[in-house]
Amino acid sequence: MSFSVSRFHRALAVFLLALAGTALAAPTFTPFDPSGLYAPGEKVGWTVTFSADDTQSYTYQIKKNNFTPLASGTLDPAAGTATLETVLDEPAMVYVEITPTYAPADTPPLALGAAIAPEQIAPAEPPPDDFDAFWREKIAQLHEIPADPQLIPGDSGVEGVEYATLRMNNIAGAHIYGQLAKPSKPGKYPALLILQWAGGPYPLQKSWVTEPAAEGWLALNIEPHDVPGDMPPEFYAALPALLRRYNTIYDDDRDRNYFLQMYLGAYRAADYLAQHPDWNGEVFLVRGTSMGGQQALALAGLHSKPTHVIVHVPAGADANGNLHGRTAGYPNWNSHNPAVARTARYFDTVYFASRIQARALVSMGFLDTICPPVGIWAAFNQIPAPKEVVPLPEAAHNHQATPEQQQAFTDRENAWRTALVRGAEPRLLPLHSSALTGR
Repeated sequence: MSFSVSRFHRALAVFLLALAGTALAAPTFTPFDPSGLYAPGEKVGWTVTFSADDTQSYTYQIKKNNFTPLASGTLDPAAGTATLETVLDEPAMVYVEITPTYAPADTPPLALGAAIAPEQIAPAEPPPDDFDAFWREKIAQLHEIPADPQLIPGDSGVEGVEYATLRMNNIAGAHIYGQLAKPSKPGKYPALLILQWAGGPYPLQKSWVTEPAAEGWLALNIEPHDVPGDMPPEFYAALPALLRRYNTIYDDDRDRNYFLQMYLGAYRAADYLAQHPDWNGEVFLVRGTSMGGQQALALAGLHSKPTHVIVHVPAGADANGNLHGRTAGYPNWNSHNPAVARTARYFDTVYFASRIQARALVSMGFLDTICPPVGIWAAFNQIPAPKEVVPLPEAAHNHQATPEQQQAFTDRENAWRTALVRGAEPRLLPLHSSALTGR
């Protein structure tokens, strides 16, 4: 998901206003390890420092994988300092919620997060026995349908960049809508496929492809839905209400689940780019945030052409985590319904991840409740190809976090894309923590 206004900032403002006195009364939380990474059996925690004029007490709850309560209590500012701490002997995420005792009932809590041996977090459950057979069958069905790509040239608004909208056929009479941009100068270029976050449906912004095209990419951006990406706002506002709850459409039927069409749409888009005469045949990057990251991981596990995949706080991992002591996130399938739980396993990114041969850059926010980090770690750990992880210990989901809280990922993505567009291989940075490396 992605929104221009930060809900995290609004939550923080409400929290601070709920405090007695001014915002200066808010306590500070200093992690024992700034990386947020700990080893099993190591004390995980934060030092809490109260302002001299803070008279507000706080309640807290510490949870394992944002699901199992580990500890709770009250923080009293009269002590001046305090600690929040726990110890776990197993790989897991630690999530802490802190709320002013006398705050209004709807006051969002502040959150803290940490990871214990995250490189050892495994999937919550195994894949279906026929996972590969199911997807081979669906891809074969897609290939029986002519793609029939229809390009409509348009004004890119950027000198030296060509632009067009694209429509192709998908399964079940659906269509794939997107926008394509590339440098006007004849040549062969690296391919970039951009997959979209959840919400809407909403229009695609032209700059999402023209800007990378100006950098030297053959860039394609597609809608996750069977709707055109260049219609006026009133078109999207008038779409059926059910389409805004698309994650519930046939959530108990793997052959009609909404994400089947979405994943196959991404697959056909990759086919289109791989067959494009202006692709250089060397670099094929798939990129996505949240649900876009979910599609990107699925595509990279299904399609042989992507060489690199970059995903930011990807959705869709450990979809049945709620059955195994882990809070599951988007698409928020009701795993307590056995039919839904069975269906979810065919669309879970954890199982696609083990089939990825592309080099991967993956981020996760330790405070993310929309796409919880425990599932993302489980997916990342399954990737057999060369890979790099960017833990974000102070970040919630992308639209709820500040640019500063996501800067580590932004820097690494920029480094990867700069190298790839020049034909170089990005250098992989190792996961670092003094606790994990012994340094």
